[in-house]
Amino acid sequence: MHDFQRKQIDVICLHTKKNRIIPLRIRLEDEDGIEQTYNVKSYKDVTPHNGYTLPNGVKVTSGHWTFECKILVFDTLRLVKLFYDPRDNAWTIAK
Repeated sequence: MHDFQRKQIDVICLHTKKNRIIPLRIRLEDEDGIEQTYNVKSYKDVTPHNGYTLPNGVKVTSGHWTFECKILVFDTLRLVKLFYDPRDNAWTIAK
């Protein structure tokens, strides 16, 4: 069980011709309920793209993408973890 919660957010991203996803900008509510927009200063794709192989030889992958991104919040770089689920076309952030 995970010790964090996920919250749906808006993300502007780039889908490249090499089948990669690059998160560019995120929008989420602050503690006062006001939507704030943040540019992604840097990102790292930490998705386990290779998956794994079951004992019967079947290859398994989740299809989900995971990113560690740095955003600038009040002149401080913050690390956030973003998740993209292509089945639902939904982005979430770990809280």
